[in-house]
Amino acid sequence: MATRTAGTARRIAIAAVAAALTTVLATGCEGDDKGGKDGRDGKDDARKASAAPSPGTAAPSAPTEPTPADSAPSSGRTLTKAELAKAALVTGDVPDFVVSPMQGGEETGTEQADKQECRPLAAMINGAPEPTAAATVFRTLVDASEEGKETQTVVTEILTSHANGSAEGVLRALRTAVEACAGGFTTHGGEGPSTYSAVKRLPAPRAGDDAFAYQVTGAVGAAKVPLVFHVVRRGASVATFYAANFVDARTPGVPAALVTEQAAKLP
Repeated sequence: MATRTAGTARRIAIAAVAAALTTVLATGCEGDDKGGKDGRDGKDDARKASAAPSPGTAAPSAPTEPTPADSAPSSGRTLTKAELAKAALVTGDVPDFVVSPMQGGEETGTEQADKQECRPLAAMINGAPEPTAAATVFRTLVDASEEGKETQTVVTEILTSHANGSAEGVLRALRTAVEACAGGFTTHGGEGPSTYSAVKRLPAPRAGDDAFAYQVTGAVGAAKVPLVFHVVRRGASVATFYAANFVDARTPGVPAALVTEQAAKLP
């Protein structure tokens, strides 16, 4: 298990998903004995930075081929940022989950994949799905029932809207990239190179008009860091849920209820 300092954990917790991820994978676990932002000893920050589920939680086992969440068709509109924010999950939508805006701003990463076919995966790690979104909002989803556990579930949501049918292209590109980059890839940019040793498809819950899930395995030193992405599209909007396990090498779970409830809220 990788040793996580308070400083490293704090960076993961407060940065946008891409900035946090590339910092950790590029710099490893440097020493920093400072406490958390609110004066704590950093242990709570470290727990919240580990977006792994409790040991008994597994990735959703529902069929991989999604079906619409309900019979009502999507409006198909390209939502504005304000409309995305209104449609995003809020505290109370899913039992036990507290929802808040992304702390530390919404700056995305700048990593570039060494292989062109892996570019969609790097873009998602950056927090900037391709094709480029017309609008984006970020949310942090925390399972309050697991408060105090090292493996407390913390999920980052990236909610995007797309014009001219490009929302379909997001999932299409990811499916192709997962197959093409199964053996791994390297990215450059930010604070240095990052290595991802493997990519694989995961089961996805039935939700929205289309859904897809996959895992990218990164590294902090010699330790494997599984990164899980659940992507669901409804109309011209795409919701991406990201979780990472910085504690051990087990695949973190993204609760299916987050995916299905968000899909149902999108117009």
